Amino acid sequence: MDSFLTAADTALRTLFTAHWAAQPCPTLPETSTELNANEKRLAAALMRVNHVGEVCAQALYTAQAFATKDEALRAHFTQACIEETDHLAWTEQRLKELGGRTSLLNPLWYAGAFGLGLLAGRLGDKVSLGFVVETEVQVGAHLQSHLQRLPEGDHASRAIVAQMHDDELRHAADAKKAGALELPQPVKDLMRATAKIMTTVAHRV
Repeated sequence: MDSFLTAADTALRTLFTAHWAAQPCPTLPETSTELNANEKRLAAALMRVNHVGEVCAQALYTAQAFATKDEALRAHFTQACIEETDHLAWTEQRLKELGGRTSLLNPLWYAGAFGLGLLAGRLGDKVSLGFVVETEVQVGAHLQSHLQRLPEGDHASRAIVAQMHDDELRHAADAKKAGALELPQPVKDLMRATAKIMTTVAHRV
């Protein structure tokens, strides 16, 4: 019951409250961001996609913590979820600064990601950790592509995305150390295709 209440509380907080980071928002010292209207629209769309990714991360880690019976692994997933809250807050703050908005489909993204996390968790802890590794590797590649697509002068967004990129790859490495099982290639391909649909829709809605 405690795990269920924690999962429900996380969902409500993720979807319906403002978020506060434990770590200060990354910045590039002595740089300022000056963007025209088109650059702002592009940056806001990309940061909305990144915010959706963080909504999904909250759902995935919460579901996996709920599914496991290993207390140490539950603590691992919970700590990762807490660290991802920083990313959620940073992207939310940057969206507001750009005059953008979060995705209107966030409840749908959360529900879908929670279901995937729960499924991975039910397949066993090693599979669940393998799902984390592959998810974070794919997210890292996605963030790297955003560093190439963001307006050159958007130093504020670039600093956030660069820090998120490093954190995601660290989460993947931590999951490997914890005993992750490598997922079959067809599963990786399916995850990549699903992520492509999500990012394409979130870019606009």
